[in-house]
Amino acid sequence: MNGIKTLFISDLDGTLLDDNAVLSNESRRLLNLAAENCTAFTVATARTLASCGVILKGLTLNFPVILMNGVLIYDFKLKKYIHKASLEGDAVKSIIKLLRQFDIDAFMYTVEDLAMRTYYERISSEAMRDFYNERREKYYKSFSQTDDFLSLDDKDIIYFTIIDSYQRLLPIFRMVSKISGTEVTFYNDRYSDKLWYIEIFSDKASKKKATQFLRELIRPERIVCFGDNLNDLPMFEEADYSVAVKNAVAAVKEKADEVIGDNREDSVARYIYEKSM
Repeated sequence: MNGIKTLFISDLDGTLLDDNAVLSNESRRLLNLAAENCTAFTVATARTLASCGVILKGLTLNFPVILMNGVLIYDFKLKKYIHKASLEGDAVKSIIKLLRQFDIDAFMYTVEDLAMRTYYERISSEAMRDFYNERREKYYKSFSQTDDFLSLDDKDIIYFTIIDSYQRLLPIFRMVSKISGTEVTFYNDRYSDKLWYIEIFSDKASKKKATQFLRELIRPERIVCFGDNLNDLPMFEEADYSVAVKNAVAAVKEKADEVIGDNREDSVARYIYEKSM
């Protein structure tokens, strides 16, 4: 992979995708034209392979994609995960203890036989139900119910997702951030002002560390990253040049080297296409 001048890495939701979490036909066309011109492009997202694969269908992806905020890196050409960061057992037990303490439910992700599985104990809120239904119906993702997360301690556990209001999640975020061996992101749902996400994973993983992994693997002369939300800031730290879309949160625009048009205008794809010419 040597000889690559620039590797472009884009976040998905709120950045490359429109407000309906769709990659527009125009963005797909422009990125595929850029790929034909040997432009190096990939994505970095909090999403899993199940939803990412559906969303990016028809897009030429010659380079590995960063999934779940850097916990997993998947190569579509090899059809396998090439990097994985798991949570340590003590960290998992501490996370589950906190969930019990605050009487709040979560989705827990594992990797089993190179396939990812998603578990839940209860679907106790409308937000969880919407998350569950959308991913099953739109992205054909499978979920498994368990009576107790602790009964799965023999699994390779990689991730927790918690969805609720800012007020409910803030005290959990403050406490879970103190658990040794974890990395935590806390950010507003791009599609609902009332909902926030906490995502918990190994401190050996982040969009920044995954970008470093791709830098070592691909060895481009420079990396340009695109983002819109707080979980993109670690990736910006590793990038040689960072670009925020117009609709990005203020903190992301302040950190970016450049601000372009918003996510509804095919701004990222157009930027990459124009740089490839």
